[in-house]
Amino acid sequence: MAEKLKITLVKSPIGAVPKHKATVEALGLKKLNKTVEMPDNSAVRGMIQCVRHLVKVEEI
Repeated sequence: MAEKLKITLVKSPIGAVPKHKATVEALGLKKLNKTVEMPDNSAVRGMIQCVRHLVKVEEI
């Protein structure tokens, strides 16, 4: 596992399930193409797995 993950919102969550919208918001992604760095742990990995169709992930 990497130390950090770089997560970018690449698709709009407008038509997504409300739970997925909340997950994107919890990751700190508010606008399209915004990038955040999060620690690489199982909680963050689970959130990414839930919205993998909306985000792009890179290991740092």
